[in-house]
Amino acid sequence: MLVDFTRVKNIFIVCGKTDMRKSIDGLASIIQYEYNLDLYDDAIFLFCGGKADRFKALYWDGDGFILLYKRFNDGKLRWPRKSEEIMQLSNQQLRWLLEGLSIIQPTAVKRGGKTTF
Repeated sequence: MLVDFTRVKNIFIVCGKTDMRKSIDGLASIIQYEYNLDLYDDAIFLFCGGKADRFKALYWDGDGFILLYKRFNDGKLRWPRKSEEIMQLSNQQLRWLLEGLSIIQPTAVKRGGKTTF
């Protein structure tokens, strides 16, 4: 069963570069021991290596771990490279990331109040 990202309660991105040779146990140990997060709390964890055209996602579906691997044929992710950090993303930020956009977008034009002329 594949993961519907829009229904996952928490989306975390592990910033910086992760050794992409790691599989389920290695990635799970990073989450548990480096970031002290609960792997079983309806969360998906995203990892990127040195190449920004691929990423891995780790998810607990209730009876086992799912490890997703995606490599883009054309295009790259705008992955935050500040290491030693984990960020929680919104569904919109995840969409931006997967579309090749930065997860930190400039704000839209703010609506102004009534003006007296």
